[in-house]
Amino acid sequence: MSAKTIRSLVQSWETVRFELLKTRISGLPLAVEGSPLERHVARLRREMEAKRLRFEPEVYLTDSWGCPDRTPVIGVPFYLADPRLARLEEEQAGDIEDPHTIMMLLRHEAGHAVNYAYRLWRRPSWGQIFGPFTKPYRDAFRPDRTSRNYVRHIAAYPYGRTYAQKHPDEDFAETFAVWLTPRSDWRQSYRNWPVIRKLLYVDRLMKDLRGTAPESRRCRLLRPVDRMNLTLAEFYGKKAERFRRDARGYVDDSLHDAFPASRGQVLRPATALFKRYHDRLVERVVHWSVLTPAEADALLRKLEARASALGLSYRPGAEGERLMDVVSLVIALALDYAYTGRLTG
Repeated sequence: MSAKTIRSLVQSWETVRFELLKTRISGLPLAVEGSPLERHVARLRREMEAKRLRFEPEVYLTDSWGCPDRTPVIGVPFYLADPRLARLEEEQAGDIEDPHTIMMLLRHEAGHAVNYAYRLWRRPSWGQIFGPFTKPYRDAFRPDRTSRNYVRHIAAYPYGRTYAQKHPDEDFAETFAVWLTPRSDWRQSYRNWPVIRKLLYVDRLMKDLRGTAPESRRCRLLRPVDRMNLTLAEFYGKKAERFRRDARGYVDDSLHDAFPASRGQVLRPATALFKRYHDRLVERVVHWSVLTPAEADALLRKLEARASALGLSYRPGAEGERLMDVVSLVIALALDYAYTGRLTG
């Protein structure tokens, strides 16, 4: 074997991938400074400075996007700090954040950080506009996709651009992100929507904060990268299982809503409804979404399999109602696919 061939093998992506997967995340030389993330963070800070906000949130590397509860710092996925890790993430997860998405997410998380830094959630006016900050935070929720009481900003799996409906804190963060985005023209875009009052409130609130130092600078970091002792192989194994579990939970809850517990001596299995109306459901999904017939077929078969595993059933006289619920569920999941590029399960 020639020296050139050996050099090619050593430098090949397969070799790099193998070496990365057996490396502990905490052992990787990762930092925001000097990484591809640095220019995005600098842009966020310029945007906040242009709004004359004195607060400059710390950005650190962790396992996912987010702000620790009531802590004014921004966590960013570590794989965005290294092109090799970004490529590995794309292989493992099927997609990767592009520059536009990174900025959208940074602005969203900046909204949380500003809320926590100035303790805005404690203001009575904040609660009147966005709702109680102490409202229970649930991972799964049922959004109203037609509502105009919320801005539409980031696309979050499996909810599409309805993430503002998840919790008052998310509502504020999404509204702040739209307000902060340069050239978003939010006054015009949302002028006839009820949510305009939230945007105008944020605009007034941020003007009041101009030149004001933050009240809180707590920097409790959640799972910082230098404490993540999993290997990349272990990390992706756990991440894949968590994604499957979360996706299954979302679908199971929706199927239970579509096929609520019924009393009666004669009940039909939910799978019978899926089988009987399969072709008609495929046709409806294709008509109302961007899915191909093959994708719609795959989605319906996933739902049928889960309905079977859950042992769901319905009363014969409720077939029409159950069918309408199934159609609504399938269309909703198909629309999620249009936003995220992923089929649930």
